[in-house]
Amino acid sequence: MTESQTAVRPERRAELAAGLARVRARIADACAAAGRQRDAVTLVAVTKTYPASDVVALAALGVTDVGENRDQEAAPKAEAVADAGAAPRWHFIGQLQRNKARSVVRYADVVQSVDSVRLAAALDAAAGAVRDRPLDVLVQVSIDGDPARGGALPGAADPQRGLDPVAAAVAGADGLRLAGLMAVAPLGWEPDRAFARLAEVAAALRADHPGATVLSAGMSGDLESAIGHGATHVRVGSALLGMRPALR
Repeated sequence: MTESQTAVRPERRAELAAGLARVRARIADACAAAGRQRDAVTLVAVTKTYPASDVVALAALGVTDVGENRDQEAAPKAEAVADAGAAPRWHFIGQLQRNKARSVVRYADVVQSVDSVRLAAALDAAAGAVRDRPLDVLVQVSIDGDPARGGALPGAADPQRGLDPVAAAVAGADGLRLAGLMAVAPLGWEPDRAFARLAEVAAALRADHPGATVLSAGMSGDLESAIGHGATHVRVGSALLGMRPALR
């Protein structure tokens, strides 16, 4: 990617600065309403389909964490951002195929979407081969327990997709570190109901894994509810970056 492709137009920088100010104000207000410290919540800017230049601009504005959900887009974008001199913390937040594990572990600092023992094993093997430190992992949890969708299943005996077996597999892997949980509010659920349920699941996980303190929940439309129920990370795209370009 050329330097011109990571250069930031002044008008775009202004748009991003305005969006960031609005999102930061929402997070601060939600933390105040919940009686939490503002620094208890990290903003993850979801930059999928947005150009590397936006990531460079956000990093210059103080954004420390960015999220991507497709390896074929994220890998070259991470390289371009690094070449431009920016060094955000990269979160892989999309569903991940095991054959992409070796690519993802080269640039991701966190993988938020581990929902099976098989995927944990693939990431462990890949991380051990190419990284000099463990990869932070969040287990994606299915709030409604629907096995047809992504997410490990709380309370399920399934040895591959039950939450307890997946968490144990991550915690026991030399190349991984169990950092916590990630979830998306199910369609049709009120955010407060969804995130209250998630908080219960997270508390149970921490009883067995006290170091698993990260809770990634909440997006542009429901971040206030997520923060009210203990989210430590919120994943925000459109409210920060504007109308999302169409996927190609």
